[in-house]
Amino acid sequence: MTGEMDQKRESGMVKVAMVTLGCKVNQCESAGIAEALAARGMTLVPFEEVADGYIINTCTVTGRTDYQSRQLIRRAIRKNPAAAVLVTGCYAQRTPEEIARIPGVRFITGNAEKEQIPDILCEMTTDVPRILVCDIRKEKAISRLGATVFPGHTRAFLKIQDGCDVFCSYCIVPHTRGASRSLPPEEVLERITSISRAGYREIVLTGIHLGAWGRDLTPRVDLATLVRSVVDGCAVERLRLSSIEPRELNEEIIALIGTSGTVCRHLHIPLQSGDDGILAAMRRDYDAAFFRDLVCKLHATVPGIAVGIDVMAGFPGETEEAFANTLRLVEEMSLAYLHVFPYSRRPGTPAATMAGQLPEEEKKRRAERLRAVGAEKRQAFAEKFIGTPLQVLVEGRTDKNTGYPVGFSDNYIPVAVRGGGVTTDRIVRVMPETFRGGCLIAEVIRE
Repeated sequence: MTGEMDQKRESGMVKVAMVTLGCKVNQCESAGIAEALAARGMTLVPFEEVADGYIINTCTVTGRTDYQSRQLIRRAIRKNPAAAVLVTGCYAQRTPEEIARIPGVRFITGNAEKEQIPDILCEMTTDVPRILVCDIRKEKAISRLGATVFPGHTRAFLKIQDGCDVFCSYCIVPHTRGASRSLPPEEVLERITSISRAGYREIVLTGIHLGAWGRDLTPRVDLATLVRSVVDGCAVERLRLSSIEPRELNEEIIALIGTSGTVCRHLHIPLQSGDDGILAAMRRDYDAAFFRDLVCKLHATVPGIAVGIDVMAGFPGETEEAFANTLRLVEEMSLAYLHVFPYSRRPGTPAATMAGQLPEEEKKRRAERLRAVGAEKRQAFAEKFIGTPLQVLVEGRTDKNTGYPVGFSDNYIPVAVRGGGVTTDRIVRVMPETFRGGCLIAEVIRE
């Protein structure tokens, strides 16, 4: 830094803006970067403001997210052409040279280099783009980048796993996140305790391949054992699991969701397709019958559980019959919501060179049909709980239609809470009365 910039940093006047695309793991890492920047005397400001430095934490899971990343990069440069613009995340990991060609970008770092970002930004003087991106498949240790405070969030997020070794045929993530790496159990429990002491009542465990947690550790451990330790230690009021693969939902995890009172009745499970031929081409390790049986088992074991799924439209070779199989399976299952993605061709993946690539308009059409089913499922699931008490963690925002405080039930239903004295960061017991505007409207139950 120049002397002037050193003085600004010492007085807390260096302003840094950050924006994050993509998964909860990215969100966790951004929160960790923000804490580290603040510890170095920098001030975080909204991305729309003029700042001395900008961090764009990118995603590359689809072509759309690449485009959004480039838009945000250019927006930062327009806001302050003299700023230190730093691009990181999966898009930066995959194509750093492409990003370096954007005039105004100062730094490009990969995912393994995120811990260095606060120190890198302190330079702020380079005119030639600097690329700091390693071969992430060679990384052996998980980044300790994490946060205790999550401004603007009622729920906290804890990354306990990174990377993936599965290599589904459509997915670029193993190349941008590296091999599966786990945070040791004692560190997980320490961080949960710290986050809980900071006032968070709910913690979401996240990872790129969450169900693989512990397999790389010595001695080898598993996710069920970790969750049991959290429950037995009463480390937090609510524990929520982020996306987990179908075959990694073992009997113990399901039992903990059903009986612990701590693990939320909510699972997000990637389906991707309901056609066995397409699932095989995707290199998924289950078939449609297995997935259907799993969802049925979850509902039989855990009453009221919310099961959300990922589903992809327009994978190469997806015929009308194959799509109809997916649509039929989704319609048959009891689901809380769908996350729908049109297939996006990712260079470097086997699916990118497969025959039977579908036109974009057809992929879009199929995705819209699935989203329509998803909207129906979301409303139908929520309406099941009208007249049934729910526990809701109240967030610091209000419903735009009613003006009531909004929160989420343990089974992931958005609820607008009516009743005086409802405060943020409290878990309250409510009685849902109706579904309107995308959420349940409920009255606080006075004890």
